[in-house]
Amino acid sequence: MAQGFEPLLPRAGHRPRPATGGWRSALFIIWVEVAERFAYYGISSNLISYLTGPLGESTAAAAAAVNAWSGAASMLPLLGAAVADSWLGRYRTIVASSLLYITGLGMLALSSMFSSPQSQECRLAADGRRACPRSSLQTAFFYVSLYLVAIAQSGHKPCVQAFGADQFDATDPTESLSRGSFFNWWYFGICGSATVTIALMSYVQDNVSWGIGFGVPCMVMVLALVVFLLGTKTYRFYDHKDAGAFSRVAEAFRASRKRSPEGVCSLVEHAHGGSAEDAVVVEEVRSMARLFPIWATCLLYGVVFAQPPTLFTKQAATLDRRVGSSGFQIPPAALQCFMGISMITCVALYDRVLVPVARRVTGAALGITMLQRIGTGMALAVAALVAAALVEMRRLSAAVDAGVVDQPDAAVPMSLWWIVPQYVLLGAADVFTMVGMQEFFYDQMPGALKSLGLALYLSVLGVGSFISSFLISVIDGVTRSGGGTSWFADNLNRGHLDYFYLLLAALTALELLAFLYFAASYVYKRKAGNVH
Repeated sequence: MAQGFEPLLPRAGHRPRPATGGWRSALFIIWVEVAERFAYYGISSNLISYLTGPLGESTAAAAAAVNAWSGAASMLPLLGAAVADSWLGRYRTIVASSLLYITGLGMLALSSMFSSPQSQECRLAADGRRACPRSSLQTAFFYVSLYLVAIAQSGHKPCVQAFGADQFDATDPTESLSRGSFFNWWYFGICGSATVTIALMSYVQDNVSWGIGFGVPCMVMVLALVVFLLGTKTYRFYDHKDAGAFSRVAEAFRASRKRSPEGVCSLVEHAHGGSAEDAVVVEEVRSMARLFPIWATCLLYGVVFAQPPTLFTKQAATLDRRVGSSGFQIPPAALQCFMGISMITCVALYDRVLVPVARRVTGAALGITMLQRIGTGMALAVAALVAAALVEMRRLSAAVDAGVVDQPDAAVPMSLWWIVPQYVLLGAADVFTMVGMQEFFYDQMPGALKSLGLALYLSVLGVGSFISSFLISVIDGVTRSGGGTSWFADNLNRGHLDYFYLLLAALTALELLAFLYFAASYVYKRKAGNVH
């Protein structure tokens, strides 16, 4: 690849090479991400149904496995961003990751065609756990394919979004405002894609074929790569002469520790006694260190984000999902569409109504600060969890009243509409917190490490998924000990998802308080668009 294809944001003195850039190129890249999100959600949104169905895993094991995979898919972008920012560049990383993505999806579709234990008889053991024979070959090949997709996403996810933001010049006032709007419409695009995907692919997977259900995302990803390559001549690339940004930061730490054992604080001494370049590196390290408290106090939001494709879906599967007189049943995973519809609606309202109104009140270009936006979303997440707990309490009561507690395959006489509010609230929370984190970590990272900034936001979801997997495994073991019934029993009528949701609500509320404490003292790297 020619030296010109190094899509990294410029540092001081760097200028973008002549190209179109702006909204024309950004829209091109948004459509690529729309296709990639179709492929990703075509797998993830209904994955728990595949694990508890064809692979015969228990609810607790399947939920933990989905969370572990989601965690890996969200954490690995830290590595992908490092490779892109220090070596390959964003453009080449996207191309290489897309090829790996296609390979993983193809293998996943193939794995679903192996002999499946679904046709063999499964039973519920005395403790309420599912006992079902499995094919070790199918399981091993499936998980290898699944984690290959996670590795592929590690380069694709942070680089595509950063590359899209690169199309706007941060030093130009008009383009800088457009970049803020870009993050909103970027999220609008991927939410729309996710909504269509979940509705379509969950039906295909539940009622037609898992092979087709996994094969279609593979074909869509092929299309995404073709579209991305077709737009190459329109993209804005940047000269980048500071190769090895991570090496420069590491060198700063090494040099400072030779002078003093006091870590980051001694970087100031290093800057005072070194060159102007040393001072720049020191400031980069300090700016990254200031992000850590914000990152840490967002982690439980990642736990909340992990629930819709896992426990929310299992909860929905027990309800009366018939629509109309025809008796058509909405697939459990398809109820996540309400979350997508909420996101799409809230993005439009936020960008076109809330921001202009708030701008007139606060005088800030973005209406409210990025941290205020994140905190608002966290509060909405607490409300969503409380709503989920109340709905689950009513569902358990309805199961008792109808006498179907010990009939796990019988639908509880409770309409699916009861579960919709928790999806809607969490969708609104995502628009505030998820988009806020994307913009915050991208904006506040040093110029040469923008991909790492977006990977840092993704790592919130990754660590949150690992925490969710850990909590489910521990609580499952503790509540089953001594002959008890797990909160996540395969027969959910005997479980207690309501307790789990209330526990998460309490933990998230405590985290919100910690977030507000650190946000109140945070000083933005750039003051434009932010007020204190």
